[in-house]
Amino acid sequence: MAKVEVDAGACGFKVEIDAVCEDMQHVKLGIKTDCPNFPKFIDEIKEVDAFQEIEPDTKKGKILSLWPKYLHCAACPVPSGIIKAVEVAAGLALPKDVSIKVSQ
Repeated sequence: MAKVEVDAGACGFKVEIDAVCEDMQHVKLGIKTDCPNFPKFIDEIKEVDAFQEIEPDTKKGKILSLWPKYLHCAACPVPSGIIKAVEVAAGLALPKDVSIKVSQ
């Protein structure tokens, strides 16, 4: 199991991601957020194939291929957070924090 919290930035939305995997491939996702753009996206990615999601070809995985259909911010860090949760839940990555620092 993996838990990831994402602070999306200037929009102010927070996202909580729970990922569970029992076979090191098929990951069930639970995602909570107040962002009004997420409900339909979340419905379509309730279960994903970890190996397809980590492919650099964005058309193979559901997360990156469906993102533009429902959400409109290319800079949003949430897709990366979801993929990180998938990787950790499937045993394909260690649970290590990541960060993006922005300054002017």
